[in-house]
Amino acid sequence: MIVHRSALLPLPAGHLYDIIEAAEHYPRFLPWCAGARIVSRDEHEVSADLQVKWGGLNFEMRTRNPKRRPEYMAIHLERGPFRRFEGEWLLTALTPDACKVAFKLDYEFESGFVTRAAGPVFKRLTDSLVEAFVQRALSTPVAAGPAAPAPLPNAALPAAAPPPPTEPPPA
Repeated sequence: MIVHRSALLPLPAGHLYDIIEAAEHYPRFLPWCAGARIVSRDEHEVSADLQVKWGGLNFEMRTRNPKRRPEYMAIHLERGPFRRFEGEWLLTALTPDACKVAFKLDYEFESGFVTRAAGPVFKRLTDSLVEAFVQRALSTPVAAGPAAPAPLPNAALPAAAPPPPTEPPPA
């Protein structure tokens, strides 16, 4: 199964990258992630153990992910119930305060039985993955940079809060 998703965000690429890279926080905002532990991390790679529990699925997996902040992180399975599990996150800065995120995941469960039994549940999970990260990024304050990123004029972006009412200038 191959999953492709993308989104435009009114946020710096580095902000979303930091959320993607911080697997230890996944249980806070990914409903299927029952646990996460960083195995190793340096400036070039992060490895994490994830516990997946969702809709009858219950398994653990480990990924080792080469990375290049703020534009790229690959996903490579080290262990888990998959024959194939490879992916990547690509982040492209459009302006200092806006980016495009593209996610690709190619996976296949180890056995045909697991694919038939768990495949539809895992497909729903992966289909909603980018949206979960987008929502987390939008609800998390930007650590550095401008105080309030300006949204891009594009209907594909999530709706921004309306500007505060302005008062007429004094007469």
